[in-house]
Amino acid sequence: MPQSQSTNTEVVGHSQMAAGRTYPNGNPDAGFNPPGVKNTDSAVPPQPRSRVVHDYACDGPAPGRIAFRWTYGSNVAAKNNDPRVQVMQYNEDTFILRQNVCVHWEAPFTYLLFGNKGALLIDNGATANPAHYPLRETVDAIIARWAKARGRTSVPLTLAMTSGEDIAQNQGLAQFAGRPNTTIVPTPLAAMKDFYGLLGSWPNGTATIELGDRAITVIPTPGAHKDGVSFYDPYCDFLFTGDILFPGKINIGNDRDFVTSLERLKAFAAANPVKWIMGGHIEMMFVPGKYYPRFATYKPYERLLEMEPYLIDEAITYAREVQGKDMILIRPDFVLLNGVSPDQRTREWPEGVPNIAPPRPF
Repeated sequence: MPQSQSTNTEVVGHSQMAAGRTYPNGNPDAGFNPPGVKNTDSAVPPQPRSRVVHDYACDGPAPGRIAFRWTYGSNVAAKNNDPRVQVMQYNEDTFILRQNVCVHWEAPFTYLLFGNKGALLIDNGATANPAHYPLRETVDAIIARWAKARGRTSVPLTLAMTSGEDIAQNQGLAQFAGRPNTTIVPTPLAAMKDFYGLLGSWPNGTATIELGDRAITVIPTPGAHKDGVSFYDPYCDFLFTGDILFPGKINIGNDRDFVTSLERLKAFAAANPVKWIMGGHIEMMFVPGKYYPRFATYKPYERLLEMEPYLIDEAITYAREVQGKDMILIRPDFVLLNGVSPDQRTREWPEGVPNIAPPRPF
């Protein structure tokens, strides 16, 4: 619980500091996302008497939990009754949201991060119509509750995208048009570079989105999309990679840029601790190398969202193999498609990947 400090206006969140823990904000005993739960946004903490300021500096990744099963759609999409936006609270200041697969088959993820001075929404889904996909309503509710728990009257919001040209990650942007106290990173490539201060250094430079003691690094990663960027959160040690690396069919737009961007991520991960790679979608099944076809709205056997950092090395190895070739290459945790249709299939099962038949129906 927050402890009072020598100030009349602020309460500093400093969980279990007396015990010498290395997680001054994150609380591993908070009980978010108990096993078996399919949809949760967790309970509202007690309202503080004054403004709460958290310490985001810690010696390791802030604790959080994804003991959680994502909703997986229905064979008949029109009969699906799951939430249109599924909300998972990873820890006090980190939320993962997913669009219902029956609203859009790609079921993209968005990430909502809070700091002492504002919030960041990374990506915004595949559907503009709030009646079908109430993203803004959901985000506003989370922010309002978070603000109440922290003694805030206002929380500035920034919207940024892993790709402004990716329609699976930018259609929800329309819902935030005209929203007060909101900054939207522009989608045209030149304007986006200018916003981040990267006009002269793209794609080799980096930028920062400051949330208030939680500085998110912006890393240019074109290759799947010409305007691709990844984001790094030094609090949870998450690397948000959008379409450049995720557990699914990665459609390579420019194979030279793709390899270079993966090498850039490898160098960044060598210099900064990365707990998990968090992509924009899940398309792989839990059996190696098997994936759901496009437009599927029933995905009961999905792979985990989170990916281990060593997969950057694996992606580099096989990205070099497909470079300059029109081909599909299947690996246990992802599939690379270079210069071929997203529906391309291969007759030969790849060497080194166990060929396990998934359960049916799939």
